[in-house]
Amino acid sequence: MSATSADGNPIEPKENLRRMAAGELYYAFTPDLIAARKRVEQAYKRFNRAEDASRRELAEMWNDIVQDETPLPPQAATEPEDEELLQDLAWVDRPIGKIDYGYNIKLGKNVYINSNSVWIDTCTITVGDRVMAGPNVHFYSGTHPVDYRVRNGTRGPESGGPITIGDDCWLGGNVTILAGVTIGRGSVIGAASVVTKDIPPQSVAVGNPARVIKKVDTSKPPQFQ
Repeated sequence: MSATSADGNPIEPKENLRRMAAGELYYAFTPDLIAARKRVEQAYKRFNRAEDASRRELAEMWNDIVQDETPLPPQAATEPEDEELLQDLAWVDRPIGKIDYGYNIKLGKNVYINSNSVWIDTCTITVGDRVMAGPNVHFYSGTHPVDYRVRNGTRGPESGGPITIGDDCWLGGNVTILAGVTIGRGSVIGAASVVTKDIPPQSVAVGNPARVIKKVDTSKPPQFQ
């Protein structure tokens, strides 16, 4: 299906992609975007099936998923040495539940994502350094018009907004983060929360919708809280 504007004029593929990246109304069921979703589906399913893969092989497969062409460091002499060499790379547990495109996912250093993560990466999803995410965490950077006359099933437009997770955050299991949300550095999101609005740095937020219930106390030496 080709993309057409509200006045019936065709939208060029590059313009449709620009709109998607900018969080504007765009059309998801065009040949190029359908092909992009099929590509990443094949890539993350290979990743899920790779039961005996080494740390390096998993890192290479993840880079294929997100289309990151940054070369890995030269391989070390032994596998334990190689694992130590790659220890700052993000660790994403299998299985991955779903990824829409892959190329809009940006993970920082020393990140851990537990199993069954879902990435609706219509717009960029940025995860900072040292972020921890529990199982079944969902990142939804895509959304749909509320007016059903505009939404119009697969023939209608969609939109989105970037998601940004600051450094040192912890997302509990079954957390859902919606389009356009920024979570500030050092924050904690309680299990099963739905984050619909920005969360300030060093906050603990829980619930649906997630609300801040306290601050992370950094006035004292590091401690378990």
